[in-house]
Amino acid sequence: MFTGLVEEIGRVKNISKDNKGAHIVIKSEKILEDVKLGDSISTNGVCLTVTSFSKYEFTAYAMPETMNKTNLSLLKSNDLVNLERALKLGDRLGGHMVSGHVDGLGKIINIRDDSNARIFEIEVESNLTKYIVNKGSICVDGISLTVVDTKEKRFSVSIIPHTKEETTLYTRKIGHRVNIECDFLGKYVEKALNHANKSNIDESFLRLNGFC
Repeated sequence: MFTGLVEEIGRVKNISKDNKGAHIVIKSEKILEDVKLGDSISTNGVCLTVTSFSKYEFTAYAMPETMNKTNLSLLKSNDLVNLERALKLGDRLGGHMVSGHVDGLGKIINIRDDSNARIFEIEVESNLTKYIVNKGSICVDGISLTVVDTKEKRFSVSIIPHTKEETTLYTRKIGHRVNIECDFLGKYVEKALNHANKSNIDESFLRLNGFC
């Protein structure tokens, strides 16, 4: 699990693709201070496993499913990526609970300044909009953000100067693809409601059995 609070901006040293996925080598420093083989590192919001490392870089393998569903497939040498180590028990949860399992890709369709903040409007696949709510949490390229507004197939987030400077968002332009992970609480609620509907639990059932 992660928090969506980016610890460091890494730089892609090399990416070697094959028909089974890709080996990605990323230059970094801070997140390697206590790294071990098998550790999980969020890379642009994607949970990757460390397969090897040295003092200033680590290698991770991205499976075909990951390459097909995330913007890791678009990475090139020298591209910047958001990095975060997995959450430790007892750590403060400054962002929100993030699994590192991307739900889909979004596309930046508008960027505008609002005083000292910057507003990003992002278009997403229609199947994701039901999980995105005003003032709710969302993860964009591994960054925990609050939804400002939602419209059909799109939502907006506001970026404070610190977030802009400490993440890759300052490099993002209109047309860029970003990884989207919705707040997973909504998915559990949806599944529970669907199960309840299949079980014929409705107001009449609850009244008949003394629940209301």
